[in-house]
Amino acid sequence: MDTNTRRENILNDLEISEIAIKGSKLAQKYKVSRQVIVQDIAILRARGIEIYATPQGYQIEKPRENVIRGRIVSKHETLEELEDELTTIIDLGGGILDVIVEHPIYGEIKAPLMLFSRRDIAEFIKKITNLEAEPLSKLTEGVHIHTIEAKSEEILEEIKEALYDKEYLLKL
Repeated sequence: MDTNTRRENILNDLEISEIAIKGSKLAQKYKVSRQVIVQDIAILRARGIEIYATPQGYQIEKPRENVIRGRIVSKHETLEELEDELTTIIDLGGGILDVIVEHPIYGEIKAPLMLFSRRDIAEFIKKITNLEAEPLSKLTEGVHIHTIEAKSEEILEEIKEALYDKEYLLKL
């Protein structure tokens, strides 16, 4: 299979998939290295296709019907607090689309998370732990923004109240 055909097939895989696809799975499917997949994704992005690299793999964000989106500003210090914040959002019916920090030199740094279940959160926390990585919020003394979604404004408000009660939410 030639390079252009592989890239078009990868794009098609991402467009039809309901879940993120790991680069290693794509590499295995197309019998190339993981690095070749990384390069293919970079080329597709350069063509203007918004492909997100999430903790669960690559995906193209599809518009989700019947959801309301909002942003929250949070602050916490520990990995346990991070997990509790994310779990609180999920347990109350929300989803976490991204994390954003405002860096003093680079400006806004945004990373897609696409966390919609406790399993997603567990995998995310496991990756941080296994790689001995730091969350982006470490750059800003724990302050960060999440874009979250829920099925109603009431659910978004319930999430905000719960995070405020746990002293994670910063009031704007």
